[in-house]
Formats: sequence, structure tokens, C-alpha cells
Amino acid sequence: MKITPGEIKTAQLHAYLLGSVAPRPICFASTIDSEGNANLSPFSFFNVFGSKPPICIFSPARRVRDNTIKHTLENVYDTKEVVINVVNFNMVQQMNLSSCEYPKGTDEFVKSGFTPIKSDLVKPFRVKESPVQLECKLLQVIETGKEGGAANLIICEVVCMHIDDNVLDEHLRIDPNKIDLVARMGGDYYCRASGSSLFEVHKPNVELGVGVDALPAHIRHSSILTGNNLGMLGNCTTIPVVSELLQDDRLMSILKEYAHDEDTKTEALHQYAKELLDGKQVDKAWQVLMAGV
Repeated sequence: MKITPGEIKTAQLHAYLLGSVAPRPICFASTIDSEGNANLSPFSFFNVFGSKPPICIFSPARRVRDNTIKHTLENVYDTKEVVINVVNFNMVQQMNLSSCEYPKGTDEFVKSGFTPIKSDLVKPFRVKESPVQLECKLLQVIETGKEGGAANLIICEVVCMHIDDNVLDEHLRIDPNKIDLVARMGGDYYCRASGSSLFEVHKPNVELGVGVDALPAHIRHSSILTGNNLGMLGNCTTIPVVSELLQDDRLMSILKEYAHDEDTKTEALHQYAKELLDGKQVDKAWQVLMAGV
């Protein structure tokens, strides 16, 4: 499928974008209007964009169906302040309820059953149930268009951050399993960022990985090793030199059984190495791969 924006309906394009650019973190935005009425609404066009100064950007887009703007945007223009509350699994159903388009002046804290608590440096209330609350001052709003679906980028600076101690580990870092965040997918779908959904990928720091292009040809062109497997090998800072054969029963069995069949031996070694890489045993996988050279 190939899509050119402008050649399909905006609502269709919107759905494809939300289904493909996902999961997206949720900005649960608390604002007040010029008369002091509280408003609470979630937005998934959201992220953090710096730490000095700490900057968050979220976008209450213009409604596609009637090209109107959201109460949150009106309130931010009026008061220049917002509290961004993060959303975890225990909050998701109430948060979803607050997304109903109630009439202006309706207090979504009341409608959704959340508990408002006073902020330290801004006027909008924080959501007590949220594990992290960011008090923000408006820096700028960038309107990207005037038609339905156009974004309104609310760029704000975090002036105070509140973190529930219960989501911290012993090193005072946020534990992803304890904070149990949820993220937005396309349609009615969400995902839960905890438990078996979590996995670690150690990113390169100062030392450079050799790269997939530097891997030996029999590894680089393997029909068994996946792109992820090759990425793990390419992230190593050197290609190891195996001077002594690994004393491993399965390896020895492969080398003995397929001693006179190089193609089958290579396939068996790569299959074993793949299993080791999937189990994050990179060093051992290297020894298996290089044993057949």
C-alpha cells in the first residue's frame, strides 16, 4: 500500500498514522480556564524533548469532524500553565472516561473520579493517582494549520516534578515494572509497558560496535540469524579470536555429526548460535559461530 496525504480522507490518514506511529506515551493534561474551572484530558501526541531546560510537547489537534479546538488548548492560551500527569495501568479506564467531550466548564476530575491535589508552582491541579506529575509553564504554541486534523504544538517547560516514591527502586530510579505505564496504539488499543513486555537492549556508549558490515561473510549472509541477532554481534567492539574450542556438548556433537557436510554443519551452528543470542549469551554465540571457520 502506498498513501499520498491529500489523496485520502483525513480521518483515514489519521487512523493509519496512529496505527503505525505507536506506542505513544500519554499526556494526561490538567488545565484551568480563565474562571478557574478545572479540565482534564488525555493526549497521545506527546513526548519529552529536552532536560536542560526540561521541555515537554503535546498536541491537542483540531477535531477532524468539525474543525474545532479542544478546551485544553483554549485553557493553555488563557492561563499559560498545564500539569502533565503520566498514566499507568491502574488509571487507564478512568482516564478513558475523562476523554469524553463534556461541555465546557465540566470538571473531568469529578466525572472520572480522580483526586485533584494542589500544585506547588502552577494553578492547575495535579492528579493524585498519577505516579508522576509535571508542573509546566507554557513557552509557545505552534499552530501547524487551520483545517481539521492540524496539530497545535504546546511547548512547555517543566518547573516542578513529583514522583511517587513507590515507583522507585533501591537506587532511586524509576522501576518500569513499578510505574506500570500504558501507551496508546491505534483504534481502541493500548499497550502495557511492564512485565513480559519489557526487554533490555544495551545501547552503545563510548566504544563503537564493529557493525554488521564487518561481520564474517558466513555470519552476515546467514539464512538463520535474524537482523536482531546480527545487530547484537555487530554491536560488539571487536570480532573475537577463538584460540581454543569451546567445551560444549552440543557444539561437539554438531562438529562431529556434520564433519563432512559443511552446509549442514553451518546451519546447525547458526541455529545454536541464534538460540544463544536470543538468550543474550553473546560471547558463547561467537565461540559457536567461529568454531566452524
